[in-house]
Amino acid sequence: MSIIGSSTLTSIDSESAQSLDMGMASSIAPTFSPLYQQIKGLLTHSLQSGEWKPGELIPSEIELAARFKVSQGTVRKAIDELSAENLVVRRQGKGTFVATHNEARSQFRFLRLQPDQGERSYPENKIIEVRRLRAPADVARLLDLKSGESVVFLRRVQSFSGVPTILEELWLPGSIFKGLTMERLNAYKGPMYALFESEFGTHMIRASEAIRAVCADEVAAQLLGIELGQPLLSVERISFTYGDRAVELRRGWYLTLAHHYRNELS
Repeated sequence: MSIIGSSTLTSIDSESAQSLDMGMASSIAPTFSPLYQQIKGLLTHSLQSGEWKPGELIPSEIELAARFKVSQGTVRKAIDELSAENLVVRRQGKGTFVATHNEARSQFRFLRLQPDQGERSYPENKIIEVRRLRAPADVARLLDLKSGESVVFLRRVQSFSGVPTILEELWLPGSIFKGLTMERLNAYKGPMYALFESEFGTHMIRASEAIRAVCADEVAAQLLGIELGQPLLSVERISFTYGDRAVELRRGWYLTLAHHYRNELS
């Protein structure tokens, strides 16, 4: 590492100093996003604030263009990006709706396990336990919580055609999921994310996953009805809501004797 002393600094002439100042100014000059990106940000804020609820029709492109005083094409480009990110859904002849996990098209968005043969089906759920406890250090870090902050811990087994296939452990911020109980989960028959959306105001926008091969421990072997040490696919997922806020840590162990994990890349 080289160090520039004060004598070197004082030798810079006024013209060079002016050039240096201009260079520094250009490096810290604010950057401006395209207009459609700004409109996209405003629309996202309206979604996040709850101005338009999941499943609701949002104003037309013409109405939004008048509201923001921009062209209809600018609004269309912003909505195109929101649609690509699964925040809204376009329906031919009906308009654009806020995406919801209650829709059939969304039920397999976060479930990538597919049968080796036959059609995909949604699994049957068996809730094993639901507890409220203090967040372990690793969970707090991944959910951006303070160590020891309240979380809801949930364990369940998912089966296909009566065969236990997925063991999952979920960690949810306690401040958001107040009132989440085993009774409430058992009473709800739809997708879990739809329950989170409708009753806790939390819409899952995207997820980040880490996948590795592991051997079944005693808990997994017992709950999945398999031998100790049998190969499993381990999937750790962090799900995010608006504002890129982490609101769920999900750890799953997948039995892949008759299933495979499929993800389409583009």
